[in-house]
Amino acid sequence: MSPLAITLLVIAIVLIVAIVVLYFLGKKAQEREAAQKEQMDAVAQQVSMLIIDKKRMKLKDAGLPEAVVKEIPWYAKNTKAPVVKAKVGPQMMTLLCQADIFDEMPVKKEVKATVSGLYITKVKGLRGGNTQTDTKKKKGLRAWAARKRKELAEEQANTKKK
Repeated sequence: MSPLAITLLVIAIVLIVAIVVLYFLGKKAQEREAAQKEQMDAVAQQVSMLIIDKKRMKLKDAGLPEAVVKEIPWYAKNTKAPVVKAKVGPQMMTLLCQADIFDEMPVKKEVKATVSGLYITKVKGLRGGNTQTDTKKKKGLRAWAARKRKELAEEQANTKKK
């Protein structure tokens, strides 16, 4: 066998092993995520709150309780997360939010939210629906991809109706 064929064979075997390992790791991560979602749904509560501010910021700078910050892994403390400052009843709270509902969340409005601990999972507007107050057009590759994905979904929905 030539050295080129041996090299290509070794590379192919390493790639196959890597793909198999990633498959099983992904499967385990999905199972873990499903178990966490079940736990979060079990302790979820409906809460009426006034959203004061929302922004993406580093977890260590978000103003979360010290016990929560200690539990965050060291590699995740510098990642930016969607953080919401809200008035729940008489007290001000800093809450984390799901990324997919973060953009829909109105600022300076009262909403009814489903909360699991410090994590907001669903939001419904109380007065005036879920109208987005700041309608700035986002720039960048991620925003462009999200707009295109939304346009394609709408186009597919329109063709299915016809």
